[in-house]
Amino acid sequence: MSPDDREILRLAVPAFAALVAEPLFLLADYAIVGRLGTEALGALSVAGTILATMVNLCVFLAYGTTAAVARRIGAGARREAVQGGMDGLWLAAALGLAVVVVCWPLAPWLVGLVGAEPGIVDDAVTYLRVSLLGAPGMLLVLAGTGVLRGLQDTLTPLVVSVGGFALNAALNAWFVLGLDWGLAGSASGTAAAQTLMAVTYLVMVVRGARREGASLRPDVSGIKASGLAGIAILIRTLCLRVVLVVATVMAARMGTAQVAAHGIMFQIWTLLAYALDAIAIAGQAIIGRQLGAGALTAARRATWRMTLWGIGSGVVLGLALLAAGPLVPALFDADPSVTAALASIIWIAAVQQPPAGVVFVLDGVLIGAGDQRYLAWAAVATTIAFLPFALMASSLAGLWLAIGVWMAARLITLGTRAYGSKWLVTGPRVPRSRAL
Repeated sequence: MSPDDREILRLAVPAFAALVAEPLFLLADYAIVGRLGTEALGALSVAGTILATMVNLCVFLAYGTTAAVARRIGAGARREAVQGGMDGLWLAAALGLAVVVVCWPLAPWLVGLVGAEPGIVDDAVTYLRVSLLGAPGMLLVLAGTGVLRGLQDTLTPLVVSVGGFALNAALNAWFVLGLDWGLAGSASGTAAAQTLMAVTYLVMVVRGARREGASLRPDVSGIKASGLAGIAILIRTLCLRVVLVVATVMAARMGTAQVAAHGIMFQIWTLLAYALDAIAIAGQAIIGRQLGAGALTAARRATWRMTLWGIGSGVVLGLALLAAGPLVPALFDADPSVTAALASIIWIAAVQQPPAGVVFVLDGVLIGAGDQRYLAWAAVATTIAFLPFALMASSLAGLWLAIGVWMAARLITLGTRAYGSKWLVTGPRVPRSRAL
C-alpha cells in the first residue's frame, strides 16, 4: 500500500464511521418517539424534515471551512489556518441565531408548507420550536467539523459524533420515557446534545487559537469571505435538493407502490452514498493541504489514487447491492407490488455505483481546491440535464434511468474539470473567483 493510500484511509475510515453514525442514532430517536404513537412519529417526521433541510443547506460551513483551513496548513501558516477556522465558527454562530429568530415565528407556516395533517400540526410546531434552540449548536458543529478536517483530523469528529449521538439517544429516552415530557422531551434532548457537541468543538478550536496566537475576536472581512465562498456551495446544495425532491414527486404520481419502492431504494442509495462520500471528505482535506503547499504533482497523484478508490468502492457496493437485491423487500416487509417495483430499479441503482464513486471523489477534490464557482455552475447544468428525463418518465425504472442521466452528466462535468488544470491554483487562500 502506497503512502497516498495510507493517508486516504487514515482520513476516510473515521469520516465514514462518523457519517454512518448519524442515521443509525436517528433510528433510535424514532424508536423512542414511536412509543408515543403514530401521530408523534408523524410530527417528528415533518419537523425533522424541516430541520434536516436547514442543516443540509448550511453544509457549506463544513466544506468551505475544510478547504480554507487545509490550504493554510499546507502553506505552513498554522496560525492563519486556525484564524480561518474561527471565522467559520463566527459565521456559523451568526447564521444559527438568524435561523432561530426567523424560523421561530414562522414554525406554523413551515409545518403547513410540508403538508402536515391537522392532527399533528401542533406537535410538529412544538418539536420544531424546541429543536430550533439547538440550531446554533448544529451549525457550529458543521463549522467545527470543517476546522478539524482541514487540520487533517477526522478521528476527533468521529469521537464527538458518536459521543453526541449516543448522548442524544440517552437524553431522549430519559426525557420522553423517564420524565414523560412527550415530543418536547425528544426535541430537548436533541437540542441539548447538539449544543454540547458545539461546546466541545469550541473548546478545542479556542485552545488551538490561543496556542497559535490567533485572535478570538470576530474578523468581519474573514467572516464575509467565508460567507461569499459558501454561496456557491449553497447553490450546488440547492440543485441537489431539487433533483431529490423532483424524483420523489414524480414517484408519488406513479402510485403508492412506486413511491414506497422509490423511498426504500433512496434510503439504500443514501447509505451507499455515505460510504463513497467518506473518500470525498478525505479529498477535501488532502487536496486543500497539497495545493496550499504548492505540491501540484502530489495533488494530481492523490486525485488519481482517490479516483481509483472511488471506482473500486463503487464496484464493490454495486455488486453487494445486486447480491442483496432479493433480500431487500423482506427487510422492509414490502408487499408484492412494492417488491416488483423494487426489482425494476435495484439493478439500475447498482450500475450507478461505480460512476457515483468517481463523482463523489471529484466533488470532494474540487471542493478542497476551492473550485466552488465551477461546482455551482456544473450543478445547475446537470440539474437542467436531469429534469426533462425525469418529467417524461412514465415508470419507476424510467425515473431511475433519469437519475442515471444526472449522474452521467455530473461525471462528465467533474471529470472534464479534474482532467484540466484550471482548478490547480496554489497558495494559502481559497481563490475567490475562477475562470470557467
